[in-house]
Amino acid sequence: MARKLSIGVNWAGNFDMDEIVDQAKIADDSGVHALNIAEAWGPDALSMLAVVARETNNIQLGTSIINIFSRTPGALAQHFATLDHISNGRMIIGLGSSGPQVIEHFHGIKFSKPLTRMHEYVDIINMLMREEPLNYDGNIYQLSRGFTMRFTPLRDHIPIHIASITPKSLKQTATIADGWLPIHLPKEQWRPQIEAMTANIEAAGRSRADFVIRNPTGVRVTEDIEGARQQVAGTTAFYIARMGDFYYDHFQRMGYADEANAVRRGWEEGGPAGGASAIPDELVDQLGVAGSVEQCIEAIEEAEEAGFDWHSVSIDERDPKKRAEIYRQLVG
Repeated sequence: MARKLSIGVNWAGNFDMDEIVDQAKIADDSGVHALNIAEAWGPDALSMLAVVARETNNIQLGTSIINIFSRTPGALAQHFATLDHISNGRMIIGLGSSGPQVIEHFHGIKFSKPLTRMHEYVDIINMLMREEPLNYDGNIYQLSRGFTMRFTPLRDHIPIHIASITPKSLKQTATIADGWLPIHLPKEQWRPQIEAMTANIEAAGRSRADFVIRNPTGVRVTEDIEGARQQVAGTTAFYIARMGDFYYDHFQRMGYADEANAVRRGWEEGGPAGGASAIPDELVDQLGVAGSVEQCIEAIEEAEEAGFDWHSVSIDERDPKKRAEIYRQLVG
């Protein structure tokens, strides 16, 4: 059975749309399962998805993630219903709450009631896809004019995957979503976290077989092993030290309180380099895998055995033919 690989487009820095399209086509032709475009305070994900949707044929396309504050649920339903038509039914809606730093200081919106907002957001998107008149009496959204979209969605349901890390949000994700987008899970936490989510899914009266859990542990085919490790350490330190308390608390709940505190002290004293250097080598190695194709296949197979359904991969090789061959080997 082919391995389900997921690739991403970086949310930061300048971007070359032609390069993104070329890489998407290579992945599409090589059997990669999904391509996800993140959005934070860089390029707009939905515009890029529209272009990629027109230029590919089979690969699933989605956001990983887009926040639930800066656009209304009605606006996102419009966006994704349109993108679903453009892509011939290949869209996945990847949602997350983000955090107060981004929501309040980039978008200028008060960060409040993220759990309630997420629940109502998903309800409203699903109603619009089903072409139900939009009469909704929620805590945040009160909608009473019975609107429906002035075109017919291609599908009456677009899969929704949610990024969640707190105990309450994990239970809610198991109840209302089609998939879970975890983040920062050391290898020793794989099975406990998947077992806990499976218990939440079953408690909600749902089947684990109908639910997608993506592996957040990046698998990178590269010869620059140390550079890849530094990238993992730097990204992890940034989330712990600079993205509020959500990820800091997440590491504490998993039993890494000393490491999380050391990262914050290191960042305060030495900036990004100080924060990254405070993460122990063994934790870095549990948060990412870098090496040869063979080593990466082993890592993917280990993650499959733990219970993950989709696997995040990246490839340093830029030659199109060599890159395509590496994808094909990873897919199997």
